[in-house]
Amino acid sequence: MKAFSSVQLDLLYKGFKYFVYSLLTLNIILFFQEESLATQQTFSQGITIKDIIQGFAATIDTAAWVLLLLLFELETAVLQPNTLSKPRVKISFALIRVFSYGFIIYAFYGYISKMLLISGISPYPIDDVCALIAQNFSTIDNLDEYPMLVVDSCSHLNNQELFKLNGQKIIGTADQWSAIQWLTRVDVINSITWIMVVLVLEADVRLQQQSRFEGTLVSVSKLIKILLYTILFAAATYWGFLGDFLDFWDAFMWLVAFFFIEMNLFKDDQAEPNIR
Repeated sequence: MKAFSSVQLDLLYKGFKYFVYSLLTLNIILFFQEESLATQQTFSQGITIKDIIQGFAATIDTAAWVLLLLLFELETAVLQPNTLSKPRVKISFALIRVFSYGFIIYAFYGYISKMLLISGISPYPIDDVCALIAQNFSTIDNLDEYPMLVVDSCSHLNNQELFKLNGQKIIGTADQWSAIQWLTRVDVINSITWIMVVLVLEADVRLQQQSRFEGTLVSVSKLIKILLYTILFAAATYWGFLGDFLDFWDAFMWLVAFFFIEMNLFKDDQAEPNIR
């Protein structure tokens, strides 16, 4: 009975883990939908190939990270060492890594570009904001959420100091612009922090495969990652209070997902083999 309960718990654990991975995969579609709507306002003249990374940074970033997450899962929980040591597997994984990291770094550049784009605002003095309704102006709800200007929103903006995104028809108050500008900065901080986390994880995995991941190396790795995960948790909390739900949800799910990778990495070598 005890062994049966252990099997059940293991199945539940794996089921929950892969459910989280599935939700993160779904987020690719959700980010694409959100950013598609946003680019209609931030790139109202049409988005070019070189602007795609600014407009779809979160979509590209999430897709690359999902691919990398699955790679870590295969290395730390699914495939056996003798399989991982096969030349064709090593080459395939190396190519996937190059592809994933290339897009992750590309997305990081996109977050920086987006931060600079949103920072480009200028004062926009106007007596009657409602006169802009017929000119297809948009307002600010949140980052990547720019609803069209309507009677209710224009009356709220009247008699306030407004700023306009350079080259686009998006207006908002100083506080509104400041809020989404800080969100873009958090995007950049979050992105570079995750890159640092995964570099440490890469070192952990390589050392574990060489049976050298022990003692001081484990302690140093844990200390660095505690600091990095604290920053990521702070970013998720910030999005929870000041961002939109999708950003918070995605950040939280990624923390849960990499908790599973950490569990894979630090599992007891003497534990019973995982059920495949």
